[in-house]
Amino acid sequence: MKETPMLTEPILIGGQWRQSAGSMKSFAAVDPSTKTPLAEAYPVSPWEEVEAALAAGAEAAEALRGVPRDDLARFLERFADGIEAHADTVAALAHVETGLAIEPRLRSSELPRTTDQLRQAAAAARERSWCHATIDTKRGLRSMLGPLGGPVVVFGPNNFPLAFNSVAGGDAAAALAAGNPIIAKANTGHPGTTKLLTEAAFEAMQATGMPSGLVQLIYRTSHEAGARLVSHPLVGATGFTGSRGAGLQLKEAADRVGKPIYLEMSSVNPVFVLPGALEERLEAIADELFASCSLGTGQFCTKPGLTVVLASERSEAFLEAIAARFQAPPGVLLGSTGLWTIGDAVRQLRDAGAHLVVGGAEVDGPSYRYANTLLSVSGEQFLAQPEALQTEAFGVVSLMVFAHDVPQMQAIARRLEGNLTASFYTHTDGTDDAIYDGVAPIVRGKVGRLLNDAMPTGVAVSPAMNHGGPFPATGHPGFTAVGIPASILRFGALHSYDRVRSHRLPPELQDRNPTGRMWRLIDGAWTRDDVG
Repeated sequence: MKETPMLTEPILIGGQWRQSAGSMKSFAAVDPSTKTPLAEAYPVSPWEEVEAALAAGAEAAEALRGVPRDDLARFLERFADGIEAHADTVAALAHVETGLAIEPRLRSSELPRTTDQLRQAAAAARERSWCHATIDTKRGLRSMLGPLGGPVVVFGPNNFPLAFNSVAGGDAAAALAAGNPIIAKANTGHPGTTKLLTEAAFEAMQATGMPSGLVQLIYRTSHEAGARLVSHPLVGATGFTGSRGAGLQLKEAADRVGKPIYLEMSSVNPVFVLPGALEERLEAIADELFASCSLGTGQFCTKPGLTVVLASERSEAFLEAIAARFQAPPGVLLGSTGLWTIGDAVRQLRDAGAHLVVGGAEVDGPSYRYANTLLSVSGEQFLAQPEALQTEAFGVVSLMVFAHDVPQMQAIARRLEGNLTASFYTHTDGTDDAIYDGVAPIVRGKVGRLLNDAMPTGVAVSPAMNHGGPFPATGHPGFTAVGIPASILRFGALHSYDRVRSHRLPPELQDRNPTGRMWRLIDGAWTRDDVG
């Protein structure tokens, strides 16, 4: 971090792009494929600047109460259009800052997913069923989910520079659809990409007449300022995706003052491969497991980091088959942090008794790479140190656990921490059904999404998707970070009206259905009809 005054990239506060007062301290993104710092400098904002964003966000929250939901939907759609208009530029810069491939990863996969999320958020804002409007005509009570009354702070991760970006990703889209302004804290791994997306949001704000503080951008703060930010009286809520350590520090600060914070943190996403499946298609499952482990160089929150099998000659052959695949050349990591975090995780796993099968070391060269790493452990060893042996390694690192019988596999399932996903591979003719029926119900309570005969790294943007799970996968098992309208519910407050005159009610609670398509619970029945 530099300590000399210099021209830095502007921040966006209160509808104005401006030089940061924190230009004495700055940082640069690094091209991980060459370990070369990029030319642009980005400021570390002092607390006074963060406070200015909070004040502007609070003003925008008040102004948004008078903005028609159709106008908010138009903003989200215009935002998506603006990203697409500069798609090649956005994808190219995201590639330089993260090392992720332009094609097919960024340009043809992640960018369309990002704009699709924004358009789904727009549709939900326009249609409004997400707000769960409830009307009790006999008692004169009416309620709905409405905006929080303050800005939502969004901390985006480094591994999805577009789809989970702090400005345009899922948390941002959900918070905006609920009628809240956002304060985006850019991930320092891809600040330039975040600035480009913010420019698209800014143009959409101006074109649709949105409040000036609807979307704001800062690049970096001190850890102390981050804790003060999420716990500030003006904040409505926080959405965070990142490491368990950083998430829990922010959660402690927010919880201390009762501020909502929604966390997506660590997950090892266990895969149970049952004996019949190995007899039927061992090589195919090995292919799928390695492909899922290595997707995005293992830097997916749904990467399968733990595989559980019953000990046998066939499962030993399975380990050998996977080991052969793990000897492939490793991909480029997102940055230097990945090297020491993966190395530290592998050391913890080995210290807990895991046997190193392949890999286990940094790869020398002009880019950030860590050898694909496979480890193994017995069921007894796992049960002796289950917490340490569930250490997440954010790279192509996976641990295979050999249970000696089904009761031990059940015991392993009971000691699993909360995860985003779990997968079961079984024989197609039902040979494994008895084992499945004895283990899957235990696992069901440990995960947000349960898969059969599929790896977990595909997270569809669907209303039925759950990208969440029990702690430490997230901070709350009842919410999802992906899937509209469910993801919007995190950023709503329940507003109740007791015998309030009709003309003073929000449109969603008046007698006439404001859209004709909105579902409302009227006197105990879900309907699209008007009251009466």
